[in-house]
Amino acid sequence: MILTPLFVVFLIVVFLLVWAFTNTIDKRKWLSFLISLALTPLVYFYIFYPLINIFSSYHHEKHFDAEAWTEKPALRYEMSHEITNQELFMGKTKSEVQAILGPSEWYGWDDSIKANSPEKWNYNLGYKPGAFNLTQECLELEFKNNKVLSTKQYQLETKFEKKQ
Repeated sequence: MILTPLFVVFLIVVFLLVWAFTNTIDKRKWLSFLISLALTPLVYFYIFYPLINIFSSYHHEKHFDAEAWTEKPALRYEMSHEITNQELFMGKTKSEVQAILGPSEWYGWDDSIKANSPEKWNYNLGYKPGAFNLTQECLELEFKNNKVLSTKQYQLETKFEKKQ
């Protein structure tokens, strides 16, 4: 286990909360201290840490890997930061992009022609982990003169159909 400053701060906060709770049960400070010391790891790893993971939007980030892109499409969101921020595909042709990412999964809407444009390639990145997350991450590559002009990431709201 790696002791990071954030981990130590969270552990101290959990210890103080457990200690405050045990002080309400028994007024003997030494006994409250021992009980708190024993319960802090349990409360941290079985209550506090799972709640943080459920309600925070943190996710692992990975370097872009073409093999992982094709083999695990549900985990593409882990590589999206590097694709958009480092502009990995800027200036690449459609054939180069297709060789790396595969064919476009759908074309994006272009208001100027009022239709889906073959100049806007979209890829599904999957769902970021978290409680109550109903947004699907997507990546759009816009082409001009057969070269990537821009990349952007956006979210699509998931909608469920009602049974009749």
